Amino acid sequence: MSTTKKVNQKVKMVHSEAEYQKALSRLEELFDAPMGTAESDEADLWALVIEDYESKHHAIDAPDPIHAIRIRMEEMELKQNDLLPIFGSKSRVSEVLNRKRKLTLNMIRQLHEKLNLSFELLVKDYKLVE
Repeated sequence: MSTTKKVNQKVKMVHSEAEYQKALSRLEELFDAPMGTAESDEADLWALVIEDYESKHHAIDAPDPIHAIRIRMEEMELKQNDLLPIFGSKSRVSEVLNRKRKLTLNMIRQLHEKLNLSFELLVKDYKLVE
């Protein structure tokens, strides 16, 4: 059955996992609808409803600052030595990345600028290892 015959299915808020799964299935049916069509509009509405449900029931926390730095280093193909201008010494880079020393405000500012990580992410608290 083509998606055009099922247009105008009632879009409603999702309140349960079963409704969530049905909404995902419907969005999948409509995913390739041409822009500007009723199907495309319906897909946009389902996407908003699904996003709302996921933000409340399937939220994913942002990584802690050290994990975020490591992810960005991998994305940018950086080595610990590449962070020397930010941290000042090899030992300091190692201490921070191994969670033995906290980030300083100056480090946070430079990481924000050089690695394009948000201040909000970098100032999050994290535990040090003993």
